[in-house]
This record gives sequence, C-alpha cells and structure tokens, in this order.
Amino acid sequence: MDKLILIRYGEIALKGHNRNFFINLLTKNIRKALRGINNRIVNDRGRILVELAENSGDAEQAVERLKKVFGIVSVSVVTKVEKEMESIERAALEMVSRLKTATFKVEARRADKTFPLTSPEICGRVGAYILSGCEGIRVDVHNPETLVNIEIRDKAYIYTDAAMGPGGLPTGSSGKGILLLSGGIDSPVAGWMVAKRGVELQAVHFHSFPFTSERAKQKVIDIAKVLSGYTGGLKLHMVSLTDIQSSINQECPEEQGTILTRRFMMRIAARIAASEGALALVTGESLGQVASQTMESIYVTNASVELPVYRPLLGMDKVEIMERARNIGTYEISILPYEDCCTLFLPKFPETRPKLDKIMQSETHLDIDGLLEEALKSKEVLDIG
Repeated sequence: MDKLILIRYGEIALKGHNRNFFINLLTKNIRKALRGINNRIVNDRGRILVELAENSGDAEQAVERLKKVFGIVSVSVVTKVEKEMESIERAALEMVSRLKTATFKVEARRADKTFPLTSPEICGRVGAYILSGCEGIRVDVHNPETLVNIEIRDKAYIYTDAAMGPGGLPTGSSGKGILLLSGGIDSPVAGWMVAKRGVELQAVHFHSFPFTSERAKQKVIDIAKVLSGYTGGLKLHMVSLTDIQSSINQECPEEQGTILTRRFMMRIAARIAASEGALALVTGESLGQVASQTMESIYVTNASVELPVYRPLLGMDKVEIMERARNIGTYEISILPYEDCCTLFLPKFPETRPKLDKIMQSETHLDIDGLLEEALKSKEVLDIG
C-alpha cells in the first residue's frame, strides 16, 4: 500500500471551458508550495493527487503547506490500494483498527462508473468487514467518531481525515494588486481576502525612519512572511514617508494631516502599481472605524488616484476582522506595540468630514511631484518567502 495526498478543489470545477486554466494554475501553485519535498502531481477527474517519495516522512509537512494554498478546499493523506474489494476491505479495517474508535460510518464515491459495485454496495461490504474484524465497534450513520471515505478512481483511495484548505481561486488567476500593508490588524486580513479571490499580491509599507524603529519594520516583515505562506511569496516595497509627513506638518492645517498623508500613500502605491503591472490597490479600511475611514474621507482619498481601490473589509466590524486575523495567523504579530508612521504627527482632532476642494487647496503648498520622487527613491524592495 502506498501513501499519498488527495486534494479537493471547489468552485474551480464550475469554470466550464476555463476550468483547465484554473486547474493548471492551481497545480503550479501546489508545486511551488511543495518545493523541497520530493513529489509527483497527478490530475484525476476532479481531484489532484500528490504522490510522495517512497517511505517519505514529509506527509505532515506537505499537508500543512497545502492547507494554505488558495483554491484548495481540503486535503487528506490517503492509502492507495488495488481497485478490488478484498484490498479495500483490508485497508479500511487496518485504518479503523489503528484509530481505536467506538463508532464509524463508511462513505464511498465512484469516479470510475465501471466498477462493478455501486456506492451503497461498497459501503455495506466494507462496513460489514470492519464490524467482523473490530470487537466492540458499531455503526453510527448520524454522528460517527470516524468517517471512512473510499474513492474509486484508477485505484481505490481510503482515508479518514480531511484538513480544510482556504478555498477560493488560485493565486494569479485574477490579476495583480498592490496592498497597502501597515503593521496593524486590518490590512493583512484585507490582503488575505483579495488573495483568496485569485489576486497576485505585492505589498507597500510606509515608514518614518528614524521616528519609527527597526522593530516596527521587522514586525511588518513578519506579517508579510505569514501572508507569503498563502500567496507563494510576496514582494514587499518599503517606502519612507518622513519628508512627506514633515512637509504636511509644516505647511498644512493640523486637522488635515491624516487625510493628506493618506492621499500621498495612495499616489505612491499607484506609481508602484504602474511599474509592476498591477491593476488595483488594496486597503484594510472599514467604514467608520477611524477618522480616515468615513465616507467623506474615503471619497477624498480615492480622488488622489485613478486606479480602483479594493476594500474587502468595508462592511466588517473590528471583532470580525480580529477573528479572521487570528485564523490566518497575523493577529499576534499585529498587536505588538511598535509604532508605525500613521501614529506620527497624529492631529488631536483629525478632520472626519474633509472637503475635496479644501484638501486640494492645502496641497498647493506642497511640492507633490518632488516629494513623491524623493519617497520613491527611498524605496527598499524585499522578496518574502
């Protein structure tokens, strides 16, 4: 009996004539996720199989990586046997005996319709064999401790566990976007959510060195590393806002500082997007959460760029966002108490209902193009993952 990994995907199967494009891209991303693990990938009628090297001890590590690949719904380590009932029965009995379970149920799926037994007949035969070979065990069709799954394909595949993947679409199937990545809770979640819909992400982080520390920078790099586990790598652009924030602080009304800084961030991100072939910006804004996220503030911010801005968290509250951050593994890093550029020069009473004409009038006191050029000259690019 050979060990291998069975991968299931969801909405990709509904893509009609484009299905092969999505399957091929998912296969490519799986191969990338399993770099360093000796494997062979096979596509088989709605499933992807990963065959590991004989006697490989990498199955657990492979499953952990595959659980983060967008497009994968679930992953199981399976036992492969010949497509005949005696082998199937013996393998199922061995699996259940090893688990020492009290109740079980058998489910079967015939991808190969030429197999002589129907799915209910397979379940009945295997269930009876397990009952005859395990003392004290019983069938529970409603709430079994162990669910024995059997799939009939080119061979028979038997498994009892399924690790859930993130679902969604394969990375790279929906174009490229630039994530404005802060050190906070929200923006990593926003990036994860659009990546789940197939967007290939790059990220830009704004810092104000020397007012922000190396620890704050490392915090963002650590967040990017978590995201890269889902995206198969992440290009991170680090840009200094020190001169821009200083100029705004000196030349513009204090209450406008936050929104003016935000507009510069969007312009810089848009220029990076143009150079990288990205078609949208992504932010972690949630409507009404802070002063820069009122409807008026978002309108004024949007007016600084022509690119579409995706805000996947717009209708979520903080509790929902925090829960998602915990689930994807960024929360504990995000709450580390290291300052970021958004906390610098923070006005006591920030403008919450900005008017575009007044903001644009204030910007006439700034050398916008010069400040943008200098900020982009400061850019440091890191390849994460």
